[in-house]
Amino acid sequence: MDNDSVLNIISGILLVVGLIGTFLPVLPGAPLALIGLLGFKFSGDYSYGWGTIIIAGLFVLIGALLDYLLPIYMTKKLGGTKYGIWGSIVGLIVGLFFPPIGFIVGPFVGAFLGELAFSAAEPKVALKSAFGSFAGFILTTGYDIILTLIFIGIFVWQLMN
Repeated sequence: MDNDSVLNIISGILLVVGLIGTFLPVLPGAPLALIGLLGFKFSGDYSYGWGTIIIAGLFVLIGALLDYLLPIYMTKKLGGTKYGIWGSIVGLIVGLFFPPIGFIVGPFVGAFLGELAFSAAEPKVALKSAFGSFAGFILTTGYDIILTLIFIGIFVWQLMN
């Protein structure tokens, strides 16, 4: 097996693991996929330039920022207070110990309990805040999935041509 084949296999594995990582927040999905795309750049089967890697890296960086900021923004937009935001963060940390459902339920339950316990919010208001946190999580996950699928598409397209 030649070096290009080894690099292609490793790149393909990193891309697939990256896609899995978009669903399981324990793995850094889009960054792993970017590393796979970067590794593929060193095989003889690619035809894209460094500009593609730089742009891909910028999109991964934007996604990383969104992963942290969008759930907070959505919680606030739907009426959440700092207690809901902190509850969402604590819920995410606790959810890490209960994969994979903990990643989804943790921030939601954390925001809900944070609002109920500390801001004296009505259950209806607390639930709305929790949905904001959940919506932010779903949006950022969707972004990462689409981005990783684009990386996989580039990889497959390059291999086929």
